[in-house]
Amino acid sequence: MIAGSPYGELGSPEELARFQELKAQLPVIYAKRRSDPALKHTSVVVPSVSVNQEELAKVEGAAFYEERLLFTLIRLADPAARAVYVTSQPIHAETLEYYLQHLPGVPLGRALSRLLVLCLYDASPRPLTAKILDRPRVIERIRSWMGPPERAYLTVYNSTILERRLAVELGIPLNSVDPDLLWMGTKSGSRKVFVEAGVSTARGTNDVRTRDQVVDALADLVTERPSLRKAVIKLNESFAGEGNGVYRYPVEMPAAGPERQAALRAGLEELEWPGGRETPDRFFGKLGEMAGIVEEWIEDDEVVSPSVQLRIHPHGELSVLSTHDQVLGGSTGQVYLGCRFPAHGDYRALICSDAERIGQVLAKNGVVGRFGVDFLVTRSAGQSWKSHAVEINLRMGGTTPPFMALEFLARGRFDRESGLYTAEDGHAKYYYATDNLKSPAYRGLLPEDLFDLTVAHGIHFNHSTLKGVMFFMIGALSQYGKLGVTSIGNSREEADRLYQTTVAILDRETGANRDTHGVPRSLFEPSVTSME
Repeated sequence: MIAGSPYGELGSPEELARFQELKAQLPVIYAKRRSDPALKHTSVVVPSVSVNQEELAKVEGAAFYEERLLFTLIRLADPAARAVYVTSQPIHAETLEYYLQHLPGVPLGRALSRLLVLCLYDASPRPLTAKILDRPRVIERIRSWMGPPERAYLTVYNSTILERRLAVELGIPLNSVDPDLLWMGTKSGSRKVFVEAGVSTARGTNDVRTRDQVVDALADLVTERPSLRKAVIKLNESFAGEGNGVYRYPVEMPAAGPERQAALRAGLEELEWPGGRETPDRFFGKLGEMAGIVEEWIEDDEVVSPSVQLRIHPHGELSVLSTHDQVLGGSTGQVYLGCRFPAHGDYRALICSDAERIGQVLAKNGVVGRFGVDFLVTRSAGQSWKSHAVEINLRMGGTTPPFMALEFLARGRFDRESGLYTAEDGHAKYYYATDNLKSPAYRGLLPEDLFDLTVAHGIHFNHSTLKGVMFFMIGALSQYGKLGVTSIGNSREEADRLYQTTVAILDRETGANRDTHGVPRSLFEPSVTSME
């Protein structure tokens, strides 16, 4: 941590007191900006993925997730806005220009004059925020460039005690959730919030840490529902489905007693993980450290996985930002692969209503910033849809960059009642997005190669029609053969078709074999995607 800092060790009383002072400034800055559009202000963007690094290492190309917040540069469309963007590794110059050239009516040079991009040239597997805190000179450079601290704020991918300390060192408020409230975004905390909000969730047990507690929870579930065939054990602080173990109950379940407990325990050695990279010993070691939950595996004739994105503004107002149908895959059907905007109209209003009830609980407890709520929505033949809240993500998530891309490009507004986003051309916009388009054949493509291909084949975003493709996470392309894509059209079918066209072009130009190496077929299936 920073040597000689007046705030002492991480989490010191001095740090916490200063953080609360700065926290009170955020609503003031927000109110001044709303009353005076010409007020000069600075957003310091630190896209650190400050999560369990062992879990993050399971995500291929995770180091380039720091590029996912480049869409926040839309703020530079406001001539009164300035921005600092910090990364661990360099952003390719053409990638930066690719984003800035889409700013409406802003010459590239003018946008660049209000932007400071700082690179630490440190590829070590640690959160970016921790790297910044180790570099007092970087902190001083940010301070000296950002201008008056009473007109600046810190934007992050997710908030932890590291981001709290960075806000204090910079002397600016954190535009995100107070780390003391993060428990509400864990798997166990989410379930407690759901209960308070009065929304439905899966049967299960919170705050389990040991094998014995897991076995007891599994026994409780199957006692309550004898027909139950599967359950899920989730680490409290996992993400993208990577920390979930799927449990299959014994086909021949012994009667209650020691034999049943022994059979249930034996099944723990056969847990299924999305990537096959986990072991029971490692998993239960992490469960002991961070705790977790045991839930029933919800099954029905139809099961889909939508989500709702919301924001609690600094003065406490709650807004619904968007809805998505998530595309899930992996061996257990729980890994986030992509999404479609908006969620299907049959259940869009249902999940928005439940999400708002959840958001009201969070707002009452002082949460600020963007967050998402994942749902399972189920339907039996001839019946209505039912929603089951799954988890709260108190951070930006996989659906955040594509919606930012839509806002970046389409210059319209989201309507809560219809759940549609209407662009400035009057058309409702739809998109398909993924941060997981990949193929070994894509390795070696440089950003300039990608841009050449999009222009040559006419799939780049067209500002006259407000349709086309926007790429992100471009830095992961050459090393990992992986990148993000948001394809925007005037209908769900058009957006899907544009995405499929983009994949076909990249495959043809690189010689990729989509049957062998590529995105799961679920990305090309109809709009309602089954969990199974």
